[in-house]
Amino acid sequence: MKDDQNISEFKANDQNIIENKELNFLEALIPVVLLMALLFYNIIFADGELLGEYSNQLILLVGGTIAAIVGFFNKVSIERMLTEIWENLKSVFIPIMILFLVGALAGTWLVSGVIPAMVYYGLQVLSPEIFLPASVIISAVISIATGSSWTTSATVGIALVGIGTALGINPGMIAGAVISGAYFGDKMSPLSDTTNLAPAMAGTDLFTHIRYMSFTTVPTIIVTLIVFGVLSATITTTGSTDVSNLLLTIDATFNISPWLFLVPLAVIGLILLKTKPLIALSAGVLLAGVFAFIFQSDILNGLGDSNISAIVTSIFTETQITTENEKLNDLFSASGMKGMLSTIYLIVCAMVFGGIMDGIGALSRITNALLSVAKSVFGLFASTVISCLGLNTIASDQYLAIVIPGKMFKKAFEDKGLAPENLSRTLEDSGTVTSVLIPWNTCGAYQSGVLGVGVGEYFLYAIFNWLSPFTTLLFAAFSIKIRQLSSSK
Repeated sequence: MKDDQNISEFKANDQNIIENKELNFLEALIPVVLLMALLFYNIIFADGELLGEYSNQLILLVGGTIAAIVGFFNKVSIERMLTEIWENLKSVFIPIMILFLVGALAGTWLVSGVIPAMVYYGLQVLSPEIFLPASVIISAVISIATGSSWTTSATVGIALVGIGTALGINPGMIAGAVISGAYFGDKMSPLSDTTNLAPAMAGTDLFTHIRYMSFTTVPTIIVTLIVFGVLSATITTTGSTDVSNLLLTIDATFNISPWLFLVPLAVIGLILLKTKPLIALSAGVLLAGVFAFIFQSDILNGLGDSNISAIVTSIFTETQITTENEKLNDLFSASGMKGMLSTIYLIVCAMVFGGIMDGIGALSRITNALLSVAKSVFGLFASTVISCLGLNTIASDQYLAIVIPGKMFKKAFEDKGLAPENLSRTLEDSGTVTSVLIPWNTCGAYQSGVLGVGVGEYFLYAIFNWLSPFTTLLFAAFSIKIRQLSSSK
């Protein structure tokens, strides 16, 4: 799930799929091909600096400009394109606010001692030999309980990255484990908005969808756990022998207490009570500020002219707490709301590109072309998967990657005599979980921003996420658990 329950107030049934008979398939592909080429060149050959510090953001705007030119030559008004851009931007307003709050959360949880306490106790419990599979399981449990991969990453995810980094484990591996568990839990939770959205688009009910989805999801997470178990048993860490020194340094720097865990528990509790995420995260920031006054007065005195100014600084800008251990110095730093700006710029630019592509009718044209070549049952599943992956890349929003294929492929599944849960499962296996693998998708931008690990670093280790589409295609190819309409009741 991109975020928490109804986090973007997305109205699936009100989502219009814009058709443009003037636009042909090749013209619809022009902005996509040029965008992919520029992004590829920027990442591989220009070290991400093709157009300066914000290269990917600017490349998305270049892609949007090319799409607008294509639309102009195909009789699409500027007003229509601007309307779709505005609709896209409105849909990410709440996620952007959440990103700001997550930045504030990271800063206040640092100065209050919440994150150091998580690392302190976690180092004593989670050894390198079990760390990665344990991270998958912990993230999965929290995500099932909250229905939110975003909440999971913003709470236990941050802590697990900190603990694993202190143990000397590759941050990409840790982030991959956290994301794998978080998205498994997200898919299987009845509280998740995407888990509710997919069956709504396909025409089945929530619990039929979850039961049917477990056929592909459970084997995938088992394979994921086995791989991470092997990785944990074979990786060479640099931190395991230095744990005692790390613990002494943390204890000497912060006032560590189990009471500090009340802060993250309060946030998770509010989410479980279906409190709006903005309220839950704001409460986490305020509560952390109070705990900073109570537990970390010495830390606050060293960070600003007054305790209040130190907390305000941690909310909005960079905070660095220096210790005697260099490894902990890297860990005990936060950028507050300011650190989220690059991620937010990326999301805004992606929404501009996706809005123009939708406005000129390119998204529906590409999806229709995939639908037209789906002659066999396997071809239908493959076309749905490709459509979801493509829309996650082009539209940069996983909701659209569920809604557009869901609406367009629903009748095709019915015509093949396939029960609607086949479609809803495929939408989740290929639309929900792969969104986090695209750097400019709202999910990829969020996870990399919150965990502090780039998509390129965790991509290979987000095993559950990239394996899920292959699993659903494998089941389709061998007709495993492909339910027919006649047996779907």
